[in-house]
Amino acid sequence: MHTTKDGRNWEPKYLASIDVKTCIGCGRCFKVCGQSVLTLMGVNDEGELVSLDDDDDVERKVMAVVDGGACVGCGACARVCPANCQVHSAA
Repeated sequence: MHTTKDGRNWEPKYLASIDVKTCIGCGRCFKVCGQSVLTLMGVNDEGELVSLDDDDDVERKVMAVVDGGACVGCGACARVCPANCQVHSAA
């Protein structure tokens, strides 16, 4: 268990994954993350993540975890997500 600056108990919840089926690709989580945990990716017609460079394969855009190890567990991304598509977990 961690503590806040004034000594209150706090347990970080780290971003584990993003559900590509419910993510709307709005980028709000990307904008509030100061740790470069997320990136914008494409989803093809089979529901697989693909590079945005593959324009012909991209059906829609979603956010994806690219560096989960950099997450500090602040929860800012979850607070701004309108689709509630993120999964967070304790260390």
